[in-house]
Amino acid sequence: MIESNPFLERRGAYFAGFLICAALMGYAFYLQYGLDMEPCPLCMFQRVALTGMGIVFLIAALHGPRRAAAWGYAVLQLVIGGIGVGLALRHLYIQSLPPDQVPACGMGIGYMLETLPLGDVIMRTLKGSGECAHVDLVAGLSIPAWTLILFVFLVIAAFVIAARNRR
Repeated sequence: MIESNPFLERRGAYFAGFLICAALMGYAFYLQYGLDMEPCPLCMFQRVALTGMGIVFLIAALHGPRRAAAWGYAVLQLVIGGIGVGLALRHLYIQSLPPDQVPACGMGIGYMLETLPLGDVIMRTLKGSGECAHVDLVAGLSIPAWTLILFVFLVIAAFVIAARNRR
C-alpha cells in the first residue's frame, strides 16, 4: 500500500484554492464584459481582495509549506479574506439602505485613481456611492452576498488545509 504524501496533498489543495479564485475572477469578468454588468468601486475592491487570496494560494501551492508555514498562510488568508468580508458587508449595508439614504453617485474608480491620492480613493469607496446600491441577483443572491459567502469559505479552507495531515 502506498502512503500518501501530506505535503503533496496540501499543495494540491492550495492549487485548488487558486483555481477557485481564478474561476471566480473569470466569472466576474464575464459578468462585466459578457453581460455588461459594470462593477461599482466596492466590487472592484472585493476583486482585489479575491485576487490577493488567489495569489497567496498560488504561492503556497508553489512553496509546498510544512505545518508552521501553512498556518502562516492561513493567517494571511484570514487577513485578506477578512478585508473582503468587511467590504462585502459594507456593500450589503449600502444595498439595504432606503432609496432616500443611498449616497449620491460619485466618480468612477478609474477617474479617482488617476486624480486622487490612494487614501482618498479608499475612503470615498468605503463610503459607497449610488452605483454600489444597485442590486444584481445571481442565482437568487446579490453579488456582494455571494462574495461574502466565498470569502468565508476560502478563509475556512485555508485553515482546514493548514490543519490537515499534521506530522
